[in-house]
Amino acid sequence: MAQSAKRDYYEVLSVDRNASEDEIKKAFRKLARQYHPDLQTDPGKKKAAEEKFKESGEAYEILSDPERRKKYDMFGHSGGPQGFGGGEGQGGFEDVFGDIFEGFFGGGRGRSRAEAGTDLQYNLELSFEEAVTGKEAKLKVPRWETCDTCHGSGARSEKSIRTCHSCKGSGTIRLQQGFFTINRPCGECQGTGRIIAEPCSECRGNRRVYRERNLSVTIPAGMEPGMRLRLSHEGEHGANGGPPGDLYVAIIVKPHKFFTRKGNDILYDLPIHFVIATLGGKVEVPTLKGSTIVKVPEGTQPDKILRLKGLGIPSVKTRQPGDQLIRIKIQIPTKVTPRERELLMELAQESQVSTEQGDGEGLFDKVKNLFE
Repeated sequence: MAQSAKRDYYEVLSVDRNASEDEIKKAFRKLARQYHPDLQTDPGKKKAAEEKFKESGEAYEILSDPERRKKYDMFGHSGGPQGFGGGEGQGGFEDVFGDIFEGFFGGGRGRSRAEAGTDLQYNLELSFEEAVTGKEAKLKVPRWETCDTCHGSGARSEKSIRTCHSCKGSGTIRLQQGFFTINRPCGECQGTGRIIAEPCSECRGNRRVYRERNLSVTIPAGMEPGMRLRLSHEGEHGANGGPPGDLYVAIIVKPHKFFTRKGNDILYDLPIHFVIATLGGKVEVPTLKGSTIVKVPEGTQPDKILRLKGLGIPSVKTRQPGDQLIRIKIQIPTKVTPRERELLMELAQESQVSTEQGDGEGLFDKVKNLFE
């Protein structure tokens, strides 16, 4: 391709002239995957793809290096009197190709990289009361940990570690892929550059062991179902010296026999006789702090809410407690004594309520409706 016919490098990568290094790298990766000759299924398009692949590679090699990019922005393709020179951009060029080829061919660029440990989740079941008041929980968490015996080397001793003869300790084997030469992890040493002659007796050369770790966790008051606590670095240990993951404690709350949670409030359904609802009275009500007496006002209607301030659930953030809500459920008797029937008949007559069934309502339906 003649120099005068070269396209603008920014145009080649389809990025703005003020694009960041990360944007340039992402644009090149996309083009490299699209036009890599070894991935072309149509032989007729392979030559054109190869040209575009080379063109995008050349554009990235210049724009990925700050000094070369500065010269290109000032002088164009000529790079000025001194040209573009070697620069430091080639390192980044090789890095991004290594990442791309790793995806294409399952390869890598050297010794085994450190990998972060896996995050873990522990499902902790609490009673309704424990979720309200909080508790100190004892956990047993199985996880992979770095071997204490060999300190993660996988070898019985330092003398048991030999340099890999296949890759000469580099961890990579040089391969030809189409027109391009790449490095792949050495199959002999799995990219570590070394061979363990005598594995560690504890981990058998795996560098990590599977153990159960005992932890003590403070569960704050007011935790709701579905909430999670994050314990940093208490997940599985990373491979090849990588950092450990995190442990998430997921909260599961068992239902209560009487209470239902509504945010930071506690809801309790209180069944009362319709006489108490009509005339008013005092009723004993259970709370999480023991029983208390609640005054039911005269003429209380079904589903009316009475509120006990501060007897709810404390907020996890503010520690301020909610309230206990008492929802009135009026009980209508299904059986009455002769005397009760006599009194109810008198009430019906006094209230001018018909006891006949023709209008679709019986006596007790009428009585119930008096209080609605």
